Amino acid sequence: MALFGNTTEEKETSAAKKASAGLVASKKALVKKESPLATRILSRPRITEKSYALNALNQYVFVVTKTATKKSVKRAVEEAYGVQVEKVRMVRLPAKTRMFGKNMGMKSAIKKAIVSVMKGQSLELFKGGI
Repeated sequence: MALFGNTTEEKETSAAKKASAGLVASKKALVKKESPLATRILSRPRITEKSYALNALNQYVFVVTKTATKKSVKRAVEEAYGVQVEKVRMVRLPAKTRMFGKNMGMKSAIKKAIVSVMKGQSLELFKGGI
């Protein structure tokens, strides 16, 4: 009997029971993989009302770097989320001037990618909804 919790033998047997039950494998399927390509290309998901409306059509919107191409975005999403990408559309939003009180400022330009995944697949990141 261990003084603080389980002994190493008890931990190993409980881990083996969980693995045989399939509990450990199911948790790994939900985790997003850290891919060097994905961290370099995909900045963040773009979460707006319009992007949530596109989720019903299996389309997801990401803010990407300004040098990203359709092929690089496709590879990055496939590596990071483990889905098959059907189509990628790119949109470049220009910089806009904004008034902040009496001061004039600039809203930065972004490039976004609308990624269509194969039917029957989805990204767990966007399951929250509005």
